[in-house]
Amino acid sequence: MGASALGAVDAWCTPLQLACRLEAEAGFGDLQGRRDRFSGFVSASLAAPVAGLEAAERQQLAALARDFGGYGELAQGSRQGLVRKLRQALHELRCRRREVLPVAPPRLRLAAPAVHSAARLTAQTPLSDVAGIGPKTATRLAALGLLVVRDLVHHYPRDYLDYAHLVRIAALEPGRTATIVATVRRCHAFGSPRNPNLAILELHLQDVTGRLKVTRFFAGRRFSSPGWLKSQQRLYPVGATVAVSGLVKESPYGPGFADPLLEVLEAPGAPVRSEQIGRFVPVYALTEGLNGETLARAIDAVLPSAIRWPEPLPEPLRLELGLVGRGEALQGLHRPADREELQRCRRRLVFDEFLLLQLALGQRRERLRRSPAPPLLLPVGGEDLVSRFLALLPFPLTGAQNRVLAEIRADMERPQPMARLVQGDVGSGKTVVALAALLGAIQAGHQGGLMAPTEVLAAQHFHKLAGWLPQLNVSIELLTGSTPARRRRQLLQDLANGQVNLLVGTHALLEDPVQFDRLGLVVVDEQHRFGVRQRNRLLAKGLQPHLLTMTATPIPRTLALSIHGDLDISQIDELPPGRTPIRTRLLRGSERPSAWELVRQEVAKGQRAYVVLPLVEESEKLDLRSAVEVHRHLDEEVFPALAVGLLHGRMTGEEKQRAISAFQEGRSQVLVSTTVVEVGVDVPEASVMVIEHAERFGLAQLHQLRGRVGRGAAASHCLLLHEGDNAMARQRLELLARSSDGFEIAEMDLRLRGPGQVLGTRQSGLPDLALASLSDDGAVLEEARLAAQRILAADPGLERHPNLRDALEAQRRRSVEAAQLN
Repeated sequence: MGASALGAVDAWCTPLQLACRLEAEAGFGDLQGRRDRFSGFVSASLAAPVAGLEAAERQQLAALARDFGGYGELAQGSRQGLVRKLRQALHELRCRRREVLPVAPPRLRLAAPAVHSAARLTAQTPLSDVAGIGPKTATRLAALGLLVVRDLVHHYPRDYLDYAHLVRIAALEPGRTATIVATVRRCHAFGSPRNPNLAILELHLQDVTGRLKVTRFFAGRRFSSPGWLKSQQRLYPVGATVAVSGLVKESPYGPGFADPLLEVLEAPGAPVRSEQIGRFVPVYALTEGLNGETLARAIDAVLPSAIRWPEPLPEPLRLELGLVGRGEALQGLHRPADREELQRCRRRLVFDEFLLLQLALGQRRERLRRSPAPPLLLPVGGEDLVSRFLALLPFPLTGAQNRVLAEIRADMERPQPMARLVQGDVGSGKTVVALAALLGAIQAGHQGGLMAPTEVLAAQHFHKLAGWLPQLNVSIELLTGSTPARRRRQLLQDLANGQVNLLVGTHALLEDPVQFDRLGLVVVDEQHRFGVRQRNRLLAKGLQPHLLTMTATPIPRTLALSIHGDLDISQIDELPPGRTPIRTRLLRGSERPSAWELVRQEVAKGQRAYVVLPLVEESEKLDLRSAVEVHRHLDEEVFPALAVGLLHGRMTGEEKQRAISAFQEGRSQVLVSTTVVEVGVDVPEASVMVIEHAERFGLAQLHQLRGRVGRGAAASHCLLLHEGDNAMARQRLELLARSSDGFEIAEMDLRLRGPGQVLGTRQSGLPDLALASLSDDGAVLEEARLAAQRILAADPGLERHPNLRDALEAQRRRSVEAAQLN
């Protein structure tokens, strides 16, 4: 309603309300005015109401006008009731016309936190030497790995309670933390009638928007004494102003607080002295015997010292990127005034983590480039090994394969060592590209090494290559942990003499007795399963050989920059023609019989099926179907007419190879396996994969497993069996059923599960990021990468950036110490 219409209603109601008040003060005697009695004035006014009223309102006023026509004949009590009825109607009429303006949130003054003297503390001061942290607390902090002041300052909060969210009572939302400022209407402290050791404090509070009941519980005999209960009632007198912070919960009477933080203010505008009420309160990881208050006091004792620590970033760069100072950022992360300050401070510290990571990768890359490597030049014109090999293939290379192979050959011809990662989705043909590169190295007079993460995959690579290489007069050998000692001795001698052109193996290639004659190129399959140190041990076996790494696990860009920032990255983003799409479906555990029926149908057509499980044997803690139990059940009860094989990680290399060979050759039609089939096992006749407890696997891992089928011409199926009603788990699996894009799946996996889970291992070389998130902080990572490139281009040894150099060296030392402890 407009202001003029609202004014007209007010102007019409005001004389009537005044008349009602005068009539009540005169005792309801039908007061005589200058021209008319009270009842006559009211009847005439109600019979001619103001314009703009609704029909129902006009009917209500007309009925009141008729009632006031007989006002003089009514008893006094009836007159009183009729006047009250009129006053209520006029009040409601005005309220309906008036706009309800939102009430501003309460104001709360926060007392400045106590400042501790930390003048003589350095980053390396032992916590046992800090005033306010006694030996007992220092021992408990050590259980969290917090030994010196720097450790404690970098023990970042894992979450925050938003008690800075100030609202009125009417605006409280269940499930959210909040703070209100209200007046005490009533206070009641009493012992629980059911538990003599429990005292209950009930406060009835009120502000301008509503009322609220707050309850606090005190467990312990001393709280039940009459003296203590009376002291609580004196602490919260009627009319006192209190600040209340806590989690809002739904109750039968509306939103309320259960066991909140309370503080009585000295006056309505006085500051809150609590270090939690009305603030952003950090929540830390704790350990037995160490509570949140003790840890917060310890951090407060050392935090002021961080302001004086050296600023690692050059001032022009810091200002250019709009970053706060590091000391200010550490203060603001532990004690933020609001969410905006928290975001500013977190961004600075995330930038520092990424910058140190990118500087370390950049320096490692530069060291690699400075070391000489043999240029592997292919002969110009004429038939070489690579072109002869490509002629043997039953299909031409895809455009993506040709592009990546050209990038690899260009790298290998330089006198600096190649360091390249080839990413390609399942079935994109990475192995063919790697073999072409190895043949190029052999053609140039050097040896090649191909390292795989498992004996199963190493053996499969060997058998596949052994079908091609003898036709090219290239000698190839296999070295794994299962190689007999006598055969091993002969093989190592031939390798050292240069009689072996290509050696395929597992991590056994890293062992000291393995010496190459002229190692020119190392190919590492499934790069993410090898740490940086393992990779460097293999590189050290030659005269700085070229390095080509491959992964079929699509890695999101932010993760690739963090893990493989010292590598050039090539991507085979095109699948060979003829790959049949895989139909992926979600099934509940109760629909398992339909999965077995599909397996029977496919086997009847001459196809084969995998059944994949997360465990080898039954676990008492997890209700999961184990490989051993499912194999017995399928072999004896479900598929008695079929041969059912078993493959898991606890089998010996020879047993694994027998199981795989039987499946490849069709002597077993169903293979029950753990995730050992995740990489490498290649059976074109396999057209069905049933994955039990799919919710227990990561998306990237499920995508890898799915890639084991669909390698032949037949239509293929992947059935994801899942238990439980977890909505998030089902959402993840639905994404997999919907998408066949490995990079989209990996991005979602990174967001949901984190980098360690996506990579499948907490390998050496995974960045130690305490605060940064590779899924959420991609923009900051890009900023840090560009800044690191600029800094290293102008100052490769960080001679002109001593604080950055010191921070990087300290991080390296901590990484080495952590690796030694592990």
